Amino acid sequence: MKNIVLLSATLLLAVGCANAPPEDPLEPYNRAMFSFNEKLDSAVMKPVAKAYMKVTPELVRTWVGNFFGNLQDPWIGINNLAQGKPVDAMHDFARFVFNSTLGIGGLLDIASEAGLPKHDEDFGQTLGVWGVKEGPYVVLPFFGPNTLRDSSALPLDAMASSPWTLPPGNPVVHDSKVRYGLSGMKLVNTRARLLGAERILDESTFDKYRFMRDSYLQLRRFKVRDGNVPIEYDDFDSDENVDETP
Repeated sequence: MKNIVLLSATLLLAVGCANAPPEDPLEPYNRAMFSFNEKLDSAVMKPVAKAYMKVTPELVRTWVGNFFGNLQDPWIGINNLAQGKPVDAMHDFARFVFNSTLGIGGLLDIASEAGLPKHDEDFGQTLGVWGVKEGPYVVLPFFGPNTLRDSSALPLDAMASSPWTLPPGNPVVHDSKVRYGLSGMKLVNTRARLLGAERILDESTFDKYRFMRDSYLQLRRFKVRDGNVPIEYDDFDSDENVDETP
C-alpha cells in the first residue's frame, strides 16, 4: 500500500507547488482503484495499526523500524552505485555493517549518529536516472500510486529489500511462518507511523485522489533528480506554463 507509505513525505513536498496538472489518461480506472484501496485500508490496515500503536511501546516501534530500514541499506547502496554515486553507496554499505553488528542486528541506528545519513534510493529511481520515461500514472491494487516505470521496478525492489533475502540461504528467514510474520510486522509498523500525517489529509478539503497523484509524481521526480528539479510557474503573460531551470 504505497499510498500510505508516501503520505508523510508528500504532505511536506506538495503543498505550495504550482505545477500544471499532470496528464492522467487512466484516471477513471485510477480513481476506482484508489477508492478500493482506501476502503481496504479503512477496514483492515488502519484498525490494526491503531491497535499496534496502543499496545506497542514507542521504543519497540523504533527498533522495528530500524531493523527493516537496515535491511534496505544494501539495496539502496547498489542503486546508488548504479546511479553513479559511489560515495553514497559506500556510506550505505557501511551503515549496514555498523548497524548489523554494533547496532544489534539493526535494532539501533548507530550509523546515523556516527554521521552516515540514511538514503532513499530504489530501482525505479535508477531507471529514471538511466533515462527511462516514467510513463502514465497508475494506481495499483494494494500498492497504490505508481507510474509505469516504477511498477516495472516494484518486484525487484520488493524482493531485494525483503527481510527473508538477507543473508541469502538463511533457513530461518526462509521459513514461511517467519517470512509472513516479518512482512506483516513491517507493513503494520509502517502504517502506524503515518496515522498522524493521514489525519491532516483527511481533515483537509483537497480532492484526495488528485492530491496523492500530484504529490507522488512530484516526489518521484524530486528523488530521481536528487532535488535538482526545474522550477515550474505560471506565466501570466501567456497561455502556457514556462519551465525555468536555474
